[in-house]
Amino acid sequence: MQDFLIQTQHLRYSYGRQEILKGLDLQIPKGSIYGFLGPNGAGKTTTIRLLLGLLHPTGGEIKVFGKRLQQNRLEVLRQVGALIETPSLYKHLTARENLEVMRRLQGIEKNRVEEVLEIVRLSADADRLVKHYSLGMCQRLGIALALLPNPELLILDEPTNGLDPSGIREMRELLKDLNQQHGKTIFLSSHLLSEIEKTVTHLSIIHEGKVAFEGAIQELQQVAIHANVLEVEVTNTLMAKEVLLNNGLAVESLGGDWLRVAVQNKSESAALNQLLVEQGVSVTGLVFAQQSLEELFLSMTETSPTVGSISSSSPILV
Repeated sequence: MQDFLIQTQHLRYSYGRQEILKGLDLQIPKGSIYGFLGPNGAGKTTTIRLLLGLLHPTGGEIKVFGKRLQQNRLEVLRQVGALIETPSLYKHLTARENLEVMRRLQGIEKNRVEEVLEIVRLSADADRLVKHYSLGMCQRLGIALALLPNPELLILDEPTNGLDPSGIREMRELLKDLNQQHGKTIFLSSHLLSEIEKTVTHLSIIHEGKVAFEGAIQELQQVAIHANVLEVEVTNTLMAKEVLLNNGLAVESLGGDWLRVAVQNKSESAALNQLLVEQGVSVTGLVFAQQSLEELFLSMTETSPTVGSISSSSPILV
């Protein structure tokens, strides 16, 4: 039986009359790097604040380390390190001094400062003033602060937000090292699947306060393999788009004479071809391709996903 460090059941949260989370069920395995993905406004930061006890749910339950969070908040949070958005740092102090302030406040052994500086690869810059740090270095220092009490679980909200490619790569390597070499379970929110898929072992995708997908990264890759994409070459792209749109289908232009539409299976190509020909559009090419993870993510998180069909027995989902 798999050991879950975080579990939410029917988690709900409302702000005034606006329902942000609408029954969120999550299971974060111990030892995983768990990506928590969704577009901006999907409820990621709200969920993280609920997991840290900064907000109280309007419904449902949260368990962390198998214990109900609301009844065991202090005990649970002693084992959790967190970085929400931009870290709060004393810019007029050095990195070492920032860590020393927090070490004394938390009553942690003095040698832990040097340990976390080494872990986040800031030892060489530990005595520079933080105001001279890059954004990536500040993010790593924020993670060092979260690591001071040596927590079992790290909760990070968009840690690569605003970083350049070099900073993103450094963060990715750090997270993998924390997981594989230091045994940390990491809950990582983001809206960038293209980056997350290089880092995580498990993930969930949320949309409008609900889970659209949850599982291992390999499971999502299998979904993408079976999500066929039909690329169609036509003699008149404007007319073809109009025909498809009028039949409730979403269409993407690929340039030249090519259009793209997602289909459930290859047998639907004949029905789509017939539809276009009957409307006076000649089809000169049909090609099937695997849907990318990025395309799959977008299809799961579109604000108003369109579902169309060209026959009652063969729906085309777009």
